[in-house]
Order: sequence, then structure tokens, then C-alpha cells
Amino acid sequence: SKNMELEGTALCCKSPQPHWPLSYHPMQADRPVHDFREHTKEIYTMKWSPTGPGSENPNKPLVLATASFDATVKLWDIESGAMVQNLTRHTEPVYSVSFSPNGEFLASGSFDRCLHIWSVRDGTLIRTYRGSGGIFEVCWNGIGDKVAACFSNNTVCVIDFRV
Repeated sequence: SKNMELEGTALCCKSPQPHWPLSYHPMQADRPVHDFREHTKEIYTMKWSPTGPGSENPNKPLVLATASFDATVKLWDIESGAMVQNLTRHTEPVYSVSFSPNGEFLASGSFDRCLHIWSVRDGTLIRTYRGSGGIFEVCWNGIGDKVAACFSNNTVCVIDFRV
């Protein structure tokens, strides 16, 4: 068997503590560089933006999106540890988030039956689509002009998104 080496400099993990923080740890450190403690309930999922150094969008900052059972999505600046956007229009737990390929938009899906599309730059709610069941997953196509969502009523919906 081959020896496996870890590459990269960061590790993110969920921690089961009272306010369910998300911690950012450099691989060489014993302590987190940042603890993200703004969510009030469990963090269900998180996604990195397709931006920052080494990406196809190197001139845009790297952002981490977290989605929670507190019905919010939060966007974090990893360098500073600051929450840069607090997206609060969902009314039920948020199960899925997905960045558009260019990193300009974020889709979020919740058990409130809503697929929201947000501006990453300023947190503006751009569009809302309401389905007939809770949303378990959302994802963009490679071009960034369509968003798919799967609902709790055995339905998959593809939405044409053009700004």
C-alpha cells in the first residue's frame, strides 16, 4: 500500500458544541485560526466558492458558505474570519447550497420549499422559486445558466437562470 500525504493548508470541521461552531484549522496548527459561531443551530452543509487563488476566478475572494437548521445561510471570508453575508429569507432548515461556476451567485434550498438565488457580492436575493416539497439538494450546471433542485415529493426541477 502507498503512503498517503495530506496536501493543502486548511481543514474545516463541524464541532458538536452548544452553538455548533465551524472551525478553520491550518494543518500544522493545534488550534483553530477562526471559529465561526454565528449559527444558532446545527450546521447541516457547507461549500467552498469556485473563487480565489488557483481557481478559474482568481480575482474574487475565496468564500465559505454554511447552511443551518437555523434557516440561515452565512458567507464567510476565510482570510479574516468575518461573516460577510447573513442570508435570512428561508423559514425552515437549509439543506443545500451551491455556488454558480463564476462564484457570483449562490443557490440555497430549504425545507420551506424555496430555492433562493443570492448575489454573493452583496447578499441581495435575486430570485425565488417555490416548489411543492422541501428541497434536499441544489446544484448549478457547468455554464451557470441552470439550477436543479430535488424535492421531498420525488420531483427534480431544472430552472432556467439568466440575469
